[in-house]
Amino acid sequence: MKAFRARALTVAGSDSGGGAGIQADLKTFAALGVHGMCAITAITAQNTVGVYDVQDIDVNVIRSQIRAVVEDIGVDAVKTGMLHTSQIIDAVAEELSKLSKPIVVDPVMVAKSGAELLRQDAVKALIEKMLPISTVLTPNAVEASKLAGFAVKTLEDAKRAAKAIAEMGPKAVVVKGGHINAERSVDTLYYDGEFRTLDSPRIDTKNTHGTGCVFASAIAAELAKGSDIIDAVLVAKQFVLNAIKNGISIGRGHGPVNPSAYVYEAAMRFEALEYLKKAVRMLESNPAVANLIPETQSNIVMAIPYAESRDEVVAIPGRIVRQPWGVKASGCPEFGASRYVANVLLAAMEYNPNVRAAMNIRLGKDVLNAIKDLTLSVAQYDMRLVPEDVKKTEEMSVRWGIGQAVKSCGELPNVVYHEGDWGKEPMVVVFGKDAVEVASFVIKLAEMIK
Repeated sequence: MKAFRARALTVAGSDSGGGAGIQADLKTFAALGVHGMCAITAITAQNTVGVYDVQDIDVNVIRSQIRAVVEDIGVDAVKTGMLHTSQIIDAVAEELSKLSKPIVVDPVMVAKSGAELLRQDAVKALIEKMLPISTVLTPNAVEASKLAGFAVKTLEDAKRAAKAIAEMGPKAVVVKGGHINAERSVDTLYYDGEFRTLDSPRIDTKNTHGTGCVFASAIAAELAKGSDIIDAVLVAKQFVLNAIKNGISIGRGHGPVNPSAYVYEAAMRFEALEYLKKAVRMLESNPAVANLIPETQSNIVMAIPYAESRDEVVAIPGRIVRQPWGVKASGCPEFGASRYVANVLLAAMEYNPNVRAAMNIRLGKDVLNAIKDLTLSVAQYDMRLVPEDVKKTEEMSVRWGIGQAVKSCGELPNVVYHEGDWGKEPMVVVFGKDAVEVASFVIKLAEMIK
């Protein structure tokens, strides 16, 4: 018996730049484990800078695309995007109204570059035909202003607009907060007579092309899998934040968000775990490593690409400890299991993102001599000189120290060490592109000084 796979249909325009439209929708469906299908409403010639041409697809061809997938494959949820003309809206609304399936309507009006994607004379058709059949409507502040008939500039405006738009037919309305002037990005969900706010920090990036498409598609994907509206919106919010965080810097304008990052991150977590397991086996199989373990014990860590928090760094809970026969990991690798070494690695990655692993070992003249013999680049910083306001947290102190080390040699070295301070043990940290490389460095050092 074949395993069931949820099916989602996107009815939208094609983006030749690959950042928005059906291209972004299908990537999102795939990342969330949903089989994606498409009915193309328009072909656009666009890139990160602008939209240069639009060719609407014949409405009969649009109808045929929808019917072809519905009659054979079936549909569990639909997402609509660019519906350029009133004729296209009429045709799409008529076909989708036959389905009795969740429909997520992204009322696309203007491209990121400012190009018009919904004709002015088609707004009335959108309101009259698409809003009544939509399960979830996802306007940004500009689109909400157009639909509600008043300017949406504040969170209170967003609430009023969401409620007013819901009265036009949608079961739920999410007024996105990206265009609202506020310190944080706050989306406003109005559903079943109640408001919910989805609060998140603003991400400082220009790579936001396709944000609305990905958000609406993620909602549709979750609805296709059987989630309720609130859960679908919550999942979509986190999904699009991750896509923005991992946006792709290409082109001269607004680069695209990256919906594939959701799957990529899971793969990178698995990769980091496997690398760390292998590194631990290497360390445990070499008794000489015990001679490098400091009084506070060691840890070896590895981060996923572009990690920003300790939860994205895998380490050994309880650290690697010295034993009579060598060393032993106190537990199985876990994400978020290290504080100090993870903080050091995160600070180092700010200067060289290709460095993704680190291990702390004891400081000694024999260790420093071995490091020099291995021709590893090395830099030192003085913990006694850490500014008082920086000493407040370990994370700030570590970032300061790594910054000083980089400043002294012009780049992130292979090894950074300090000679300690009151209550702080002298320490060496070895960096590498992955945990296996770091373990190899440490084993070579251990064998040189045993």
